[in-house]
Amino acid sequence: MHLIEVAFRGNRKEFFGWEGETPPPAHSPIIVEADRGEDLGTVHAIGDLAAQRNAGCAHGCGEPVRKALRVATKRDVRQSESLQKANDDARQRAADKVRAANLQMKISDAEWQWDKKKLTLYFTAEKRVDFRNLVRDLAAAFRTRIELKQIGVRDEAKRLDGIGRCGRQYCSAAWLPELRPVNLGVAKDQRLSLNPSQISGACGRLMCCLRYEHEFYVETRRRFPKEGRIVTTMVGEEKVLTVDLFREAVTLRNAEGASRTIPLEAFNAEVAGRPAPTRTVADEDTYESAEEISPELMYTSEFAIPEPRLVILTETVEAEPAPAAPARKPDRRRRGRRGGRGGEGGGNASGPSNPGDGKGPAKGN
Repeated sequence: MHLIEVAFRGNRKEFFGWEGETPPPAHSPIIVEADRGEDLGTVHAIGDLAAQRNAGCAHGCGEPVRKALRVATKRDVRQSESLQKANDDARQRAADKVRAANLQMKISDAEWQWDKKKLTLYFTAEKRVDFRNLVRDLAAAFRTRIELKQIGVRDEAKRLDGIGRCGRQYCSAAWLPELRPVNLGVAKDQRLSLNPSQISGACGRLMCCLRYEHEFYVETRRRFPKEGRIVTTMVGEEKVLTVDLFREAVTLRNAEGASRTIPLEAFNAEVAGRPAPTRTVADEDTYESAEEISPELMYTSEFAIPEPRLVILTETVEAEPAPAAPARKPDRRRRGRRGGRGGEGGGNASGPSNPGDGKGPAKGN
């Protein structure tokens, strides 16, 4: 018996056994055994790949119980395509009955079995819901066997599918075999932002891809010292500030406050008392300022600081001529005689002042 993996609507996958000599190729429509009937799906994996996925307990473990019956015909495929509208109609009718019953649940998806002998309704709810009366109402409305399955928000996103913030199809719907738990500790180990809006997916939970590189961070961090640890190096006692897993560097700070970044290999050598290798981080160690460089290294060619040069810039500027002083106007003030003013027009400078005839001095009476 050959093991094959069959995919159904909503990214639901199950394993079946094929008793024929050659299993059908991938992406072939196939009729399989279902709960009290038959169902139509698509071959997703065969051979070693199907066995490997089955061994991982992604969708089931052990030997498959149900069998794949035959390859679907074109008529079977057309019948399955006609169920798409029936699925949408069933979901809408079920949602209306949930609102009428005032139940705290949301109908996410509906799936008719290929032979329409069973209707499966998937719903999400924050708390436990008593839907026994709802099942009886739905069975009377659809006149078939009703199955209600509660799923989480991550399973809902897997069934409905979509495009993630990375621009690609949801990993859970495309290839992820199982939804492993993700917590904030995974984000902390990778030094990611703890802002939920930046590390959450479309389902509102932490993104599944946070676990892809988590094992690398855990294994690599074991080779580095813990941050905050006090170590003794060639400089003296220093505190481990940060570690860089990708550059394999360690940043240290001494008691005076000077910090330096050295390669992990040089750090291990200094702690063990061995001579440090000549290789540096990104071709050279980094220091915050020139004052933090030790006097022994200050005058080496690697850390030599060039002496400042005094550059004097000269520029010749022609002085503008000073403005000429304005010409002094002549003093045209009229001078009168000391004896007083005479007549109407004033006295003459050379003539006598006589109010009478102007020829001699005035005679008194």
